[in-house]
Amino acid sequence: MMQSISAIALVVPEYDAAIDFYVRVMGFDLTENVDQGHKRWVRVTPKGGQGASLILAKAEGKQQASAVGDQAGGRVFLFLETDDFDRDHANMLAAGVVFEEAPRDEPYGKVAVWNDPFGNRWDLLQRM
Repeated sequence: MMQSISAIALVVPEYDAAIDFYVRVMGFDLTENVDQGHKRWVRVTPKGGQGASLILAKAEGKQQASAVGDQAGGRVFLFLETDDFDRDHANMLAAGVVFEEAPRDEPYGKVAVWNDPFGNRWDLLQRM
């Protein structure tokens, strides 16, 4: 038996702003963008296509809008793993990504917490 998590829904305020950030700033691939009439099916995937994609889901209503940037109750929600931490950290800083902290070494790897423009907390991580 083989199972994997293929995608995670990320509630965002607007599709196009989220696409712009994840594709233009972060360099993710826009792998699907299908207009379904009442909503869109938008999938972005980190370069290299390893691991789960994000399904960008536009918030509808007060409950979903209140979840934007707080889907994990203030904890780090998503983990972007890289094969070259220093390269990606420098590129992200140059693109205006805001890091909460300086890079640090942990027993599991090199890591730093960053924020997307919607308030989600992420780890940039290179495993040791």
